Formats: sequence, structure tokens, C-alpha cells
Amino acid sequence: MSYRYVLIDRDDNVATLTINRPEKLNAMNPEVVADISAALDELRDDDAVHAIIIAGAGEKAFMAGADIGMLMDVQSPPEGVALSRRGQAVTLQIEKLPKPVIVALHGYTLGGGLELALACDIRIAADNTMLGLPEMNLGIAPGCGGSQRLPRILGKGMAKFLIFTGDMIDSEEALRIGLVEKVVPVGELMDEAKFVARKLAAKSPLAMAVAKEIINLGMQVDLESGLAIESLGFGVLCMTEDCKEGCSAFLEKRKSTFKGR
Repeated sequence: MSYRYVLIDRDDNVATLTINRPEKLNAMNPEVVADISAALDELRDDDAVHAIIIAGAGEKAFMAGADIGMLMDVQSPPEGVALSRRGQAVTLQIEKLPKPVIVALHGYTLGGGLELALACDIRIAADNTMLGLPEMNLGIAPGCGGSQRLPRILGKGMAKFLIFTGDMIDSEEALRIGLVEKVVPVGELMDEAKFVARKLAAKSPLAMAVAKEIINLGMQVDLESGLAIESLGFGVLCMTEDCKEGCSAFLEKRKSTFKGR
């Protein structure tokens, strides 16, 4: 399929979804959200794709937040709720994908752009990245999951500091506090994202899907319930052909060939 605001590139079993609205710093609006959602559905259903990279077009921004004009058009609380829920839906879609999602961040990564990144599994940032949730400076609060995911990633205190102040931080500070997993020179960003994506794509798709699900579910429950979820996932995976192949390959000192069965 082709999209107005999204480009998809497939390289073997890795797909790159590029948000393509650089003249507006890839700012989020309903059409951008709809294209991202449809593209994610396409990649979810493509069995040849084992890992996904999300990136932003242009040199200035991954995504500089939402269109301010769109916010000005909100005429009632129900309209605001609907706008928020559309953004939340696409972040949940990313989180629930049974495939690992790496996000490659550069330049301005603000508001809805950071909220989108928070839903991804691994965040790799270029050394020119500036990150923040500046909604408070506009008289609003995060609406696409930032107020919920940021405390789960950074802890309540740091999340409140970033949301309450609306301050931007650079990539090194983001790495220090655990907001991103890796920082690389801007010219190496996509190479690093693809390197990580290929490494994940080489694993068992079944094991990857289960690992992602048990981690996400476990973060929502108490420890004992999380351990029970882990055991169920482990038990199911023990019966797969991929498990037998992985164990055989280890014993035979060869590379595993996983088939997703």
C-alpha cells in the first residue's frame, strides 16, 4: 500500500516505517496518525517482517509534536477526549505489536513524538536529539500516553519534573536517566537502528512475541502475578519447533534457523 504521510521500506526481514511530513517537522495530526496505524497493521500482518524501525523524515525532527492549529480547533471536552484517544490508540497499537519495534530518534522529539517513542520497545537517539513533553507550556497536559508511560520508564519523580517543567533535554541526559537505550552520532543513526533490528529479527518470532507480551503484562500487575504470566509464556514456548531448533543448534555449535513454529 501507499500512504500520504508514511513511507515503508523492506530490507529482508526488517521494515522501516518513516513518518514523512518533514515540511511540518513530521507533526502529528489525524491523517498522520491514520497512516501510521494503517502501516502498522500492514507490517503486523506481513509474516516476512520480523522487526520494525520507526523513523522521521528530514534533518530537523523525528516528530515535533502535534499540529498546534489542530489543538486550537478543539471546541469541547468530548472533542479533546476523542483527539487524545486517537493518539493513545496508535501508541497502544505499537505496544501490542507481536514484533519488536525500534525507534530511531533525531532532532526535535517532542510531545506526541516522544509519546510515540515511549510506546516502542527500544529507543536509539542521535546525538542531536532534543526530547521533551512541552504540553504544559501550552496550557495542556500530555494526551497520547506520556503521563502514563513516562513514570513507568523513569519513575514518578523524574516524570513529574519533565512534564511539569515542559523542559527539553538532550540525548546524553536522556541516556543518563534511562529515557533512551543508546546514543550514536547522527550520521550513524539508521545504521545502528538496522543493526539492532537485524539482531532481533534473527531471533525466534514466537519467542520475541511472547517475551514482549509477558514484559508488558508483567509491568501492570504485582510480582507474583507477573511470575505466573512468565511461566505460562515459558511453558508455551517450550513446546515450539523454534525451541527445539534453538537447543539443537546450541548443542551442535551452529547458528539457529528459526521458522516461527
